Amino acid sequence: MNLSKGFLLALIAVFAYLSLLLVLPFSQYILGAILIAYVLYPIQERLERRVSPSIAAGGLVALAIAGFVVPLLVVVAAVASDARRLLEQVNTDSLEMAELERAIEEQTGRTVDLPSVLADAAQNVGSVVLGRSTEWFSAITHVLVGLGLAVFLLYYLLKDGSELLAWMRELTPLPDDVQDDFYQRLDEVMWAVLAGHVLIAIIQGTIAGLGLLATGVPNAAFWTFVMIILSLIPLIGSFMVWGPAVIYLGLTGDLLLAAGLFGYSVIVVGLSDDYLRPIVVDRYAELNPSVIILGVLGGVYAFGVMGLFYGPVVLGALIATLSVMNDHYDRLENEPGMQ
Repeated sequence: MNLSKGFLLALIAVFAYLSLLLVLPFSQYILGAILIAYVLYPIQERLERRVSPSIAAGGLVALAIAGFVVPLLVVVAAVASDARRLLEQVNTDSLEMAELERAIEEQTGRTVDLPSVLADAAQNVGSVVLGRSTEWFSAITHVLVGLGLAVFLLYYLLKDGSELLAWMRELTPLPDDVQDDFYQRLDEVMWAVLAGHVLIAIIQGTIAGLGLLATGVPNAAFWTFVMIILSLIPLIGSFMVWGPAVIYLGLTGDLLLAAGLFGYSVIVVGLSDDYLRPIVVDRYAELNPSVIILGVLGGVYAFGVMGLFYGPVVLGALIATLSVMNDHYDRLENEPGMQ
């Protein structure tokens, strides 16, 4: 390696490091944009046959925003409605200050001025909120900037996706057929994780949520959303919600509903995971369940929330790379320029 090549490689390393510093603060949003772009890109290719890439990408970005915002508004509205009904059911007569003060005095022998105590507590809470307002404002600003960046990246990933893929293929020092094999296996891994991991979690959480709704568990819409997230995590799943819900129904005296929810969750929700996941995963790629478990748990530590998806993908991509190398190693070793 001559001096010019060494200097160029050093420049690449420096600028790559500086670029990494720029990307890391918004890594969650960038990874999210890449994931959504990957899912929507096949639709982008079909739409480009009829309209311009800009129009197709703009329409899909609007669809992605609606697909995120609308369910979020539905969940927030359901939670707010349940909270309002809960407050309306509270018997305010039983919360009279004088009665509470008398009860406390009878039990402890001490006289308590509840209005004064509540006023001091409210003042302390106000001080904490005022002191943390700067941090909250900074966090909210970061989220808004990150979401804006994600939307911006999503648009250009869809619009210029074909050019980006062509650029990547040109930079990769591998024969075209080897690249085709690698990208095909990587695509299988991506769809295996999407369909066999994310899609199954959505189905399982939704089915479990229908059980909560049918048995009258409060805030069923919110807990359905929580179960979908928990279903992404192996060994935890929706049981962390429907299990306490069964206990709640039992404690409130609805033993029949508690038994019905328990049976429904064990049989229907359990079978949806046991039967659907192997069928879907085997359709796209042969990913061992241990790869999914290790990828999810390790991915959360490495990539945060997006590690729920990218963790298994990284391990699956390693397996795909090793398979491609094993299939083409002898030919690549003798390829000019590969030695």
